Amino acid sequence: MNQIRIIGLGPNHKEQIPLGLYQILKNEPIIYTRTEDHPAVKELRAEGLQIESFDWVYEAYVDNFDDVYERITQELLDLAKDKPIVYTVPGHPKVAEKSVELLQKSEADVKILGGKSFIDDLFSAVNVNPVEGFQLLDSFDLNPDELQTGQHIIVMQVFNALIASDVKLSLMEQYPDEYPIYVIDEAGGKNERIRKIPLAELDYFEGEYNLRSIYVPPMERDERVRSFSTLMTYTDEIISDDGDAWIIEQTPQSLVKYLKEETAELIEAIEVEDDELVVEELGDVLMQVVYQAKLGERIGYYTMEDVLEALNKKLRRRHPHVFDGVKANTPEEVDQLWQQIKEQERIMNDET
Repeated sequence: MNQIRIIGLGPNHKEQIPLGLYQILKNEPIIYTRTEDHPAVKELRAEGLQIESFDWVYEAYVDNFDDVYERITQELLDLAKDKPIVYTVPGHPKVAEKSVELLQKSEADVKILGGKSFIDDLFSAVNVNPVEGFQLLDSFDLNPDELQTGQHIIVMQVFNALIASDVKLSLMEQYPDEYPIYVIDEAGGKNERIRKIPLAELDYFEGEYNLRSIYVPPMERDERVRSFSTLMTYTDEIISDDGDAWIIEQTPQSLVKYLKEETAELIEAIEVEDDELVVEELGDVLMQVVYQAKLGERIGYYTMEDVLEALNKKLRRRHPHVFDGVKANTPEEVDQLWQQIKEQERIMNDET
């Protein structure tokens, strides 16, 4: 396998390509690029450079986008069997480039030569200091449960309305529909454009915008009402020395009766199928769980982190049919598997 050298074209025009990388490109007989939809590609081709793009792969897998980067990677590996090749990508090769990640996991001799990321230009465009904390997220791998809404959030590659719609729905799990966000096209380039819009309008556009990113400003603590971390910070203040006098005097034992009461009320709400009441009562039960954990922490018995660790380990350990490919397709098979796992746990506990 011959070497694959990877060069980042920067966020916009060719003048953002470092001189040394530009000279390599100028001396290369043929350059392979992930997409032609980038200003530097057009400018380099105008200088007479021979460039072949993989835009045809996007068109071939329009209904199955997950396979696009696997196919591009395989095409590059096939090309590198006969000769060393140069492969270019927008921005920096190490910033949200799936094809580069796949190449590095292969057996190929891959060398990253560098490039300029769009991140500096984007922070400058929206006047943000990254030291305040930020998340850089890929639109194709956006998990709403992992959003840190108290930080600056940048979502890359929101280049068409379909992807924008998916991003919008994910963000709406944590942000209000009218929350102000910024749409940035070609950050730092000659045609830089910044628009402030409500989140609900994120997918109100047509066409393809390969250099489009989304900036979501951080929420204030009292706005982050869908966040578990907000619940924790509220509870920390309530149970602090200067907090709520009643809860400070409680113990895990004294709160048991309230846990029983709230649990009974939740059961009643579920039985009468009152959704709004169920939501409220679930919150009350959760509050009792948090109080128990926080009071345990206050007196030095255990912490909420201990509770989460134990629960997450148990969930992972007891669901091999979900996470590890173990076969259990019926409730009966699941029950049998659970009994086996619990027996193994019992034996291990006895041994320790």
